[in-house]
Amino acid sequence: MTRREDRRVAIDILYQADLTSAASADVVADWRAVGREVPTFTAALVEGVTQRLPDIDLLLETHAEGWSVHRMAAVDRTILRVGVYELLWCDDVPTSVAISEAVEAASELSAEDAKRFVNGVLGRIARDEGVA
Repeated sequence: MTRREDRRVAIDILYQADLTSAASADVVADWRAVGREVPTFTAALVEGVTQRLPDIDLLLETHAEGWSVHRMAAVDRTILRVGVYELLWCDDVPTSVAISEAVEAASELSAEDAKRFVNGVLGRIARDEGVA
């Protein structure tokens, strides 16, 4: 699998955990139990987002002008969480890659305006956190 595919699996797992209020580790275990592949990079993203979730959501609340995290569409919220984690805590992922991958995921998985929203929020976070 490519890193892009690994990210999509992470988004799927975190989205499922968000919608079902399940622990992300339980979702990963369930996926593996039925023979679905959970690559190492995917597992690292899921674990990282889960561990940093309060920090990530605070950043999203601060930078998503006029939006609370809980009002966001679940898929957008999930894409943004992965994007923020990659921006701030994945030293091997360049800022431009983290943002472009999140925008690409939003354009494929969400509504038409989502890619602009995701790009704007992640761009503000990158700028304000000094990773731009």
